[in-house]
Amino acid sequence: MSHKFPEYDSLQLSGINQKVLDQWQEEDLFARSLALREGAPSFVFYEGPPSANGMPGIHHVMARSIKDIFCRYKTMKGFRVDRKAGWDTHGLPVELGVEKALGITKEDIGKKISVDEYNAACRREVMKYTHEWEELTRLMGYWVDMEHPYITYDNRYIETLWYLLSQIYKKGLLYKGYTIQPYSPAAGTGLSTHELNQPGCYRDVKDTTCVAQFRILEPRAELLGHGDPVFLAWTTTPWTLPSNTALCVGPEIDYVAVRSFNPYTGSPITAVVARALLHTLFSKDHEGQEALEAYQPGDKKLPYLIVAEWKGKELVGMRYEQLLPWMRPNGDAFRVIAGDFVTTVDGTGIVHIAPTFGADDNKVAKASGIAGLTVLDKDGNLRPMVDMTGRLFRLEDLDPSFIKDFVNVELYGAYAGRYVKNAYDDSLTEADETLDVTIAMQLKQEGRAFKIEKYVHSYPHCWRTDKPVLYYPLDSWFIRTTACREEMMHLNDTINWKPESTGTGRFGKWLENLQDWNLSRSRYWGTPLPIWRTEDGREELCISSVEELYQAIEASVSAGLMKENPWKDFTPGLYTKENYDKIDLHRPYVDGIILVSPSGKPMYRETDLIDVWFDSGAMPFAQLHYPFENKELLDSGRAFPADFIAEGVDQTRGWFFTLHAIATMVRGTNSFKAVISNGLVLDKNGNKMSKRLGNAVDPFETIQKYGSDPLRWYMISNSSPWDNLKFDVEGIDEVRRKFFATLYNTYQFFALYANLDAFDPTASEEIPYTERPEIDRWILSTLNSLILEVDSDLEDYEPTRATRAIGDFVSEQLSNWYVRLSRRRFWAGEMTTDKLSAYQTLYRCLVTVAKLMAPIAPFYADQLYRDLVSRGTNATEYSVHLADFPQADRSEINEPLERSMHLAQSICSMVLALRRKVNIKVRQPLQRLMIPVTNEEDHQAILPVVPLILSEVNLKELQFVTDGEGILVKRIKPDFKKLGPRYGKIMKSIAAVVAELSQDEIATIERTGQIDLTVEGTPVTILRDDVEIYSEDIPGWLVANEGTLTIALDITITGELRLEGMARELVNRIQNLRKQSGFEVSDKVRLTLPEDEELHRVLTVYGSYIAKEVQAVSIEEKRAFTPTLELDLDERLVPVYIEKAI
Repeated sequence: MSHKFPEYDSLQLSGINQKVLDQWQEEDLFARSLALREGAPSFVFYEGPPSANGMPGIHHVMARSIKDIFCRYKTMKGFRVDRKAGWDTHGLPVELGVEKALGITKEDIGKKISVDEYNAACRREVMKYTHEWEELTRLMGYWVDMEHPYITYDNRYIETLWYLLSQIYKKGLLYKGYTIQPYSPAAGTGLSTHELNQPGCYRDVKDTTCVAQFRILEPRAELLGHGDPVFLAWTTTPWTLPSNTALCVGPEIDYVAVRSFNPYTGSPITAVVARALLHTLFSKDHEGQEALEAYQPGDKKLPYLIVAEWKGKELVGMRYEQLLPWMRPNGDAFRVIAGDFVTTVDGTGIVHIAPTFGADDNKVAKASGIAGLTVLDKDGNLRPMVDMTGRLFRLEDLDPSFIKDFVNVELYGAYAGRYVKNAYDDSLTEADETLDVTIAMQLKQEGRAFKIEKYVHSYPHCWRTDKPVLYYPLDSWFIRTTACREEMMHLNDTINWKPESTGTGRFGKWLENLQDWNLSRSRYWGTPLPIWRTEDGREELCISSVEELYQAIEASVSAGLMKENPWKDFTPGLYTKENYDKIDLHRPYVDGIILVSPSGKPMYRETDLIDVWFDSGAMPFAQLHYPFENKELLDSGRAFPADFIAEGVDQTRGWFFTLHAIATMVRGTNSFKAVISNGLVLDKNGNKMSKRLGNAVDPFETIQKYGSDPLRWYMISNSSPWDNLKFDVEGIDEVRRKFFATLYNTYQFFALYANLDAFDPTASEEIPYTERPEIDRWILSTLNSLILEVDSDLEDYEPTRATRAIGDFVSEQLSNWYVRLSRRRFWAGEMTTDKLSAYQTLYRCLVTVAKLMAPIAPFYADQLYRDLVSRGTNATEYSVHLADFPQADRSEINEPLERSMHLAQSICSMVLALRRKVNIKVRQPLQRLMIPVTNEEDHQAILPVVPLILSEVNLKELQFVTDGEGILVKRIKPDFKKLGPRYGKIMKSIAAVVAELSQDEIATIERTGQIDLTVEGTPVTILRDDVEIYSEDIPGWLVANEGTLTIALDITITGELRLEGMARELVNRIQNLRKQSGFEVSDKVRLTLPEDEELHRVLTVYGSYIAKEVQAVSIEEKRAFTPTLELDLDERLVPVYIEKAI
């Protein structure tokens, strides 16, 4: 059997991507990885369902990479990780897409198109981009079962939703209420508070605001004598002023009556406002009778004179004139009431109350017996003045008798049909006058507007239409989530949130302020609410299963309420797809089912659908058709709760919340134990990606160009998943060069020499760790430390740390240090013990790296692993994805050795930086390096690696010096950021004292880690981290400082050193010439160089060294010859002839 390791011409990661994908598909490797773990402990993962009516984007690669990493990792750790794909198929995203495609609105459904036809279109639309989603999933290497997904429109899925709702209903947590709720006119449905709190829903908008004058009826005596007595009330929504029926004051707030003037008309008024806000409305420099008398109409500064003062509770009961008498309310109205929610943060301290458009307004009005201003539409429904499309009711849509008795047609007619927000009217733009402006200007003309201005404030928008919402009275079904708030908060404390701040902050604060869940949706395509009620609402039934509904239909048929059972071909209790395909639990089919109540009355289904977020939040149960199937699987803990989930931050108050809420209410437990809430993927400038801006990145094109591995590695290593990623394709190329190309070149180096030497990793026994050379023991120690680090990071859901650790090991430790320092061992002729140790060590490092990186970069990891272990067969059983995760051998971890090598690397790095500073090449030897010893621990750690340091940076000697020798002069600077918060006012004095510290005192800080001082009579402790200690350059030397480490490099180049440097340069140039000439590594050569005095001196001293290095059997010096080419040596061209020695 062949033992050759495959060698490659170049690194083509996109080609590897496709080759490995084809291989996985042919081998059915995902299924094999699951079968391998049959009977193993379960690691439970839930896939959040995307909606396939939109194309996947680059941010989905990020989200799915995170999920794939931990599922692969846990599989390698010995768990069985089932992962079932899912499709979110109901709700607004689908319906709005269909309406746009068909050119219809919600109002057209049931008129221009039947509900049946509409829902059929939704069913098609929702799976529109299924192929693209499946293809991206395949290309990026995300292993998830796409062949057997859960689909939220499936009847069996819906049946589980009905079961869960029935459990919530039985606990008294499902109820019907008529309340003010967020409502989206553009979508035609109410919204839940968690939908309203999706990222970006609250936006700053600039609206027209108005302080209106409400004329007081039967004013008190102190209000008379200076124009109209008025209440001043402020609103950010002037369109609600026609629906005003009360004014609200804070019972304990201080109010004053002031004489002043209307700023627009100059007319005298006596206004009532909160004392705390007086000077936001009137000039504090113009108080008193004299100022009043001096006022001229048009003056910018409004004078005032206080004539009375009351507590808010003393104003309660006062009446005022209706501001805009378009309609008459049916009940008591237009009086002052009290409310604890009134503040003096802004406005006037008097709140305009429109009970039909605000939850607080409605509550306080009801408590005080104030009627809301409602209309009667032509269908006999009581509605607010605004219809459900967001416009003032048209006269033709109102009941004629209502118009006759309650509407001032002359006043209202001019406004009827106007939209309250321009965004609701497709014919209007932001430049057109809004209803707010029209009403405010009318009040101004009538002398009843005190102040009109633009005001920037935060206002909620619909998460799917991007248009503003209204607060609207709705007859809705609610889940009483507030009853479980404390339990949800307690359970949330047990969840491992990544980042933790999301769990305590965005999610935790949300739970603290939780409101009941508005479950109802006034739509057509979604899960129907399984509640049937009698017309009087006194009897109702919450259906929990298809079988229960089947039996209820049978009872209805027997009672004569239905002619026949439309599900007569359905077999209750048979849970096959074929059986369930015989029925449809969607509208309009379930709407036609009439049930019979216990008293014999007909019961009709409540026409609402349920919030689509309930669909996805119920997926732990519904994906298994629980409890009708797989009951034991879920109840046993093998499928619930999830050990891990991950989605974008926008799901914090969406899917994460509904998962948590449903599990808490139904089972009293968490739905998930750990969660990664990943951040946004922005463009490289930090802007949100969008097709409109032209900055969106096509994931398919990116994978085709770069391959999935560097894309995944870049996204995960660049920043923690929960931080926003500024996506830059140049970063992918950098990852390819720095990590993948380095790893590829390391493998190529190994394969080249291993094949030359016929190295077989299975042919020889492993050389014991203790018998290997020090550099092998170091890299194996570092490798085992890496295994512990990566394992710990992945166990803690920290993929960025793990990825960076692997990258650093490959680039800095394995390639740049171990392979470079060990390369001569691979060049040696026979297979000595030392050479075998080098092969075995590098082989083990590469195999282990392939396993460690497999969860993150599954394609190249698989190729690398198979190339190393499959003995040339590339057989399936040698896939890295069927291997176990590496286990560290703690007996091989040598921390002192790792510390010594780390110091060596740091010292070499500092020396190389100093060489670059003065343009001295590494091939030019230097005489001496000095290292001041600040503690014996560092001294002992550096001693073993002194020969390595000298060799690595081409030095002759390394000298340790003590501070007492006074060779280096230390300087010290305080860190104001660290000391300032501790010592504040005396910081300047501390800085002065620190700057004057002696060399001995500085040495004390370096040696002991601190020094105690007294500054201005205050004890002060200076820690090592509180200061920066550095050394000054000395003549003929360069000094560098890094942390506590200081080095001094002698940069004097003697004639002898110069000759040696030239010899090394000559070796380098000839080695390059060998490569350019196409010689094999093992080829011997003959060299001819010109007669030259300086070259002669170099060859006289270093000829043997040069010949050995370049494998030359002879080096001749001739006056004239035909050169192969010219070498650039110290900025002069030297001709050279080279030929293969026979």
